[in-house]
Amino acid sequence: MKSVVIREYRDTDYNDCVALSRELAEHHADIYEVPHSILVDQGQWLDGLIHKEGYIGIWLAEADNRVVGFCGLFSYGEEGEIEPVVVSAAFRNKGIGAKLVRHVVTEAKNRKIRYLSVKPVAKNIRALALFARLGFDLVGHIDLFQDLSPKSDRKWKSGLVIHGVKLRY
Repeated sequence: MKSVVIREYRDTDYNDCVALSRELAEHHADIYEVPHSILVDQGQWLDGLIHKEGYIGIWLAEADNRVVGFCGLFSYGEEGEIEPVVVSAAFRNKGIGAKLVRHVVTEAKNRKIRYLSVKPVAKNIRALALFARLGFDLVGHIDLFQDLSPKSDRKWKSGLVIHGVKLRY
């Protein structure tokens, strides 16, 4: 793999980002053991992301002359959020996600954002480990939910304890 270049999103990158978003959505569906048929249209999702309040920008990772990942930044006053962080499966574990996140953290600092958050899915242990290595080790918000599926055969892991409260993920 040649060197990875980080650059700003251009309208011509739309289809590449939709394909990467679809790949991430399928990965999350696999993690949570849900059918891929329920996934939302990733073009609509990306359009919503680009037009979301607080949108600052999206940065892409290019390797081997193709878009292999992207990362967005949103700002809400002193608070910012990284959403999403997407790297193609074939290019994961090569430092590309870390390079994207570091770039977006620098962009946030340049914009005087004081608090920066990222919200990986709880079962994505590799993503959690990556973000912790990059300094995201403060817990600001917790999203809790229930599995209301009839006869759910999903396997929820136990062992997560926050403030003495036992949770599954």
